[in-house]
Amino acid sequence: MKIPFCKYESSRDAHSNVSDVLDGEDLDQVDELENDFISYIGADYALATSHGTSALHLAMLALDLKRGDKIVCSVNTHPSVPEVVRHFDAEPTFIDIDAQTYNINLDKLEVYLQDNKSKKLKAVIVTHVAGQCVDLDRLYKMAKIYDVKIVEDASEALGATYNGNKIGSTGADITCFNFSSHLKKDVCNGGMLVCNSAEIIKRAKLLSSHAMVRDEDSLEYIYDVTDIGFDYSMSQLDAAYIRAQIKEQDNNLKRVKEIANTYSDALEKVEHISIPKAISDEHPYSLYIIKIDKNRDSFALELKKQGIEVGLHYIPLHFLTYYKNKYSLKINNFPTALTSYQQIMSLPIYPSMTDKDVKFVIEKIKLVASTRV
Repeated sequence: MKIPFCKYESSRDAHSNVSDVLDGEDLDQVDELENDFISYIGADYALATSHGTSALHLAMLALDLKRGDKIVCSVNTHPSVPEVVRHFDAEPTFIDIDAQTYNINLDKLEVYLQDNKSKKLKAVIVTHVAGQCVDLDRLYKMAKIYDVKIVEDASEALGATYNGNKIGSTGADITCFNFSSHLKKDVCNGGMLVCNSAEIIKRAKLLSSHAMVRDEDSLEYIYDVTDIGFDYSMSQLDAAYIRAQIKEQDNNLKRVKEIANTYSDALEKVEHISIPKAISDEHPYSLYIIKIDKNRDSFALELKKQGIEVGLHYIPLHFLTYYKNKYSLKINNFPTALTSYQQIMSLPIYPSMTDKDVKFVIEKIKLVASTRV
């Protein structure tokens, strides 16, 4: 028996939507997805993109990021976050993480903002690791005090809530979603940029299609270009697939939480393992991250031999050759991220896992843990 780290099984609705596209039905799936998403999240505006990274890149364009500008982010995030910043020849600044949530440490962030007031400091990108949020009320207050924009990387927070409100509707300037985190990547890709600002969405929509404008009263093939944009558009097939995912997401989250509770109950007292600590009952457990007290990699290799695939979220950015060399970063610059990196491991957790699958994972983890000395 083998349990993959992630797995997506398409629904009847997904197949039906895709069939509509292939059959040439007169329905714009991208428009429908954007409208569905606005209703689902509770935001004012949504713009579909080809990928989650495209949404982040477009967010930087919408904020008019320029050479030499600075963007603050966690040192524990996917490389796409600082990558989109560097594409503008702007500078990412890394902040260490909270040892419990693996999210950006707000105390350290506030100290940085206090000590580095500058017109060049444009925004903070906050990644919700495993879908769990930082204290957003505090974050938004800090943003007002220090006059910076807040961009939320909600790649793992689709359907997650904060104080009862879905992420994307809680007050960030821009929130970016990556549907590829929740779908089968070789079948479907997609992202979404969400905001409540008419000014931001107007600029984002302009730049999302080569900054081309047309006179509605003129011929369709007559156009002008008013800025430097790109093609960030989502395909009709991807939109059709994702629309079904949105419809299913709340039920999917319920199943994932059930699995997380089963994991926690079974693994809480297992030697050499620490289970995740939720700071609220709103943790969606998009990732189930455990800590191994020593030799994490050998533990993962043993699980692989037993048929269990695991993940790592994430390799700290200052470990990666480009950022390490570009900014002369040392391993000990971010001690919490360093310690966490040496211990953390993400277990398989997805809605289509059966109780038998979950039991198998637990049994193998207990087996490997029992051999540790």
